[in-house]
Amino acid sequence: MQRIEQLPIYDSLRQGSAALEELTEIFQYKDLVIQLVRRDILTRYKRSVLGVAWTMLNPLGTMLVLSIAFSKAFGIQQEGYAAYVLSGLIAWTFFAQTTNAATSHLVWGGSLLRRIYVPRTVFAVSAVGTGLVNLLLSIVPLLIVSLITGISIKPTLLLLPIPIIFLTFFALGIGLIVSSIAVYFADAAEMYQIVLTAWMYLTPIIYPESILDQRYLVWIIRLNPMYHLVKLFRTPVYDGVVPGLSQFLIAAIISLTVLIAGWLVFTKKADEFAYRV
Repeated sequence: MQRIEQLPIYDSLRQGSAALEELTEIFQYKDLVIQLVRRDILTRYKRSVLGVAWTMLNPLGTMLVLSIAFSKAFGIQQEGYAAYVLSGLIAWTFFAQTTNAATSHLVWGGSLLRRIYVPRTVFAVSAVGTGLVNLLLSIVPLLIVSLITGISIKPTLLLLPIPIIFLTFFALGIGLIVSSIAVYFADAAEMYQIVLTAWMYLTPIIYPESILDQRYLVWIIRLNPMYHLVKLFRTPVYDGVVPGLSQFLIAAIISLTVLIAGWLVFTKKADEFAYRV
């Protein structure tokens, strides 16, 4: 007698946590994430004469302009100022580009969502993956500029993966939150650009926090999550010292809280995205 295989029965009342299911599926679709990252990188540099080298030259050019402009405007005489600017700029660029890409990838992937099933978070995760590749490449010019400006490379550089992980978690969380809003309100993506511009200038990236009035330091700077993440990234490279335990704890709490919040918000509404993008 031929054996009839019993098919699994889908029961909507027995669904598990959407957040946990999405987390499981993103690991199952890891090959798709890798292919999306590969596609983004190849597409970006396909017609570029400089190719991947542009990833290293772009922050160098921006650093040069900002260093000259702000050193003249504020009379900043800080040692290794170019390395100071570049270290903060690399961390910020990773965050800004990743969160923007997470939103745009979800919108552009709307047709794919309507045709086949893929985890909705795959677009944000692949955006982070692409950003990580660019970030790692950008560390090369950072080390070169540090040596040229007299900032010695110390063993504390080996701690750099820790702030990179925290930056990744935070960027993914913010990217998921902004994406969730942008699906329902298309103008949110444009408004986010304005927020990013203001956010950058409220973060000590191109100016040292020592020039700020101490009365505003607590309220404007230390309540800014990117202040802590950028500082944790910059300290091992520019200052050449091990960040304090409190710096690690604050960065960990911020990044994990935002990541969990973003993941929960995004996965709660993920099933509706195919009908709205």
